[in-house]
Amino acid sequence: MRRTRDSVLMDCAYAFQVRSTCIRKVGAVIALDGRILSTGYNGTPAGMSHCNHSCTCQWAQLSVHRPNHQEGCLTTAPCLRTVHAETNAIIYAARHGVRISGATLYTTVSPCFPCALVIVNAGLVRVVYDTAYRDPAGIELLHEASIEMRQLTKA
Repeated sequence: MRRTRDSVLMDCAYAFQVRSTCIRKVGAVIALDGRILSTGYNGTPAGMSHCNHSCTCQWAQLSVHRPNHQEGCLTTAPCLRTVHAETNAIIYAARHGVRISGATLYTTVSPCFPCALVIVNAGLVRVVYDTAYRDPAGIELLHEASIEMRQLTKA
C-alpha cells in the first residue's frame, strides 16, 4: 500500500529530529504540494556552543544508578539557548528567500505558544504533528487563527 504524503513528510521531520542539540528532541519540515521547502530542529543559534545537559546530581559522582534526577539537575533543566525546530525551519526559509506562505508544517511535537505566533505570521496554513506539547496554548492559538491542525501519530 502506498504511504500518504503526510506520513512520509512526518518521517522526514523525525529524521531531522536526530540533529537536535537540545535534550528535548524535535524536528520540523515545511512542505508545499508534498515537496520539502525547509527543515529545522531544536538547537542553539548557528555557531554557538550547545546547551549543557550533563548530570549534576550529587550521586552522579558516586557512580550509583538512580532512576530519577534531583531537582535542579541539568538533565531536566529547560534549554534557555535553544531555538525551536519550527522557528528554525521558518528562519532558514526566510534567510534563503524561500516562500513558505500557504505551506504545511510537519513537526514531531505540536508547537508551543511562541512558535504558534511565528507560524501564524509566516502564513503557514496547516500543521501536522505527532505528539501533543504539554501546554495546549499553541494548538489553541492555531485553531483560533483558522490554521488546519492534524495529529498524525507515528506508527
